[in-house]
Amino acid sequence: MTLLDFGLLVVAGFFAGLVGFVTGLASLVSYPALLAAGLPPVAANVTNTVGLVAAGIGATANASSELAKDGKQLVRFAAYSAIGGLVGALVLLWAPAGSFEIVVPFLVAFAAVALLLQPRLRLLAGGPTQGHGRGAGGTTQGHGSGAGGPAQGHGSGAGGTAQRFYPVGLFFVAIYGGYFGAGAGVIFLALALVCTSNSMWRASILKSFFLGVANLVAAVIFAFSGEVNWLAALALSIGAFVGGYSGPPVVKVIPPTVLRIGVGLCGLGLAAWLFLK
Repeated sequence: MTLLDFGLLVVAGFFAGLVGFVTGLASLVSYPALLAAGLPPVAANVTNTVGLVAAGIGATANASSELAKDGKQLVRFAAYSAIGGLVGALVLLWAPAGSFEIVVPFLVAFAAVALLLQPRLRLLAGGPTQGHGRGAGGTTQGHGSGAGGPAQGHGSGAGGTAQRFYPVGLFFVAIYGGYFGAGAGVIFLALALVCTSNSMWRASILKSFFLGVANLVAAVIFAFSGEVNWLAALALSIGAFVGGYSGPPVVKVIPPTVLRIGVGLCGLGLAAWLFLK
């Protein structure tokens, strides 16, 4: 790898970290950059997972006070993410090539549509009513919700059935995140915004944390696979940490509806790209 390639991967890592926090589409930037640097597809995939761990660390470092509000609930959901990331990594290394690739475009497209229709879907799921004050969920609805739990106080939860599906959905999103991950952020945002009372800003923070946990566990598995290009992973990590750290304040100033629609449309574009490639 040349010095120019290293520098370009640092830049790609920065934009992947920033774009990943804002839209959940980090791999749409970083994975093609790794391929352009000359890595074969499997090596690019596992190197991408290792490198993007830094994006989750950066975002979490800049939002630790918000995450700390969830306490034990955050730890419990993080465990689902860790187990899912482990399963996804093992599937990538042991399962036949293309195991998930047939369904992935449809899964991402479904999540993108769910994001675009999120207000309506949340109402159908028994979504929260508006209350007063800003709660731990980062929303202006009662006391808000935690890491995916129901709203408390003056707000109501996002519906019993939807609420119970949240940890199960998180587990499967983490499996996909550990396996390949392109669009995993979009899928998680759709899950969190439909099944819980979290705001777009807070859902983005939880996305970076939970998928970061899944990526970290998968990265540990990949480290022993012999497929990781460590120099490329280092370059990607440097940029991704800075990009991830820059994400929370950027998302905070973007109107939630604009951000949600933008992510949904980008998700549809990603689904089309995955379907055609």
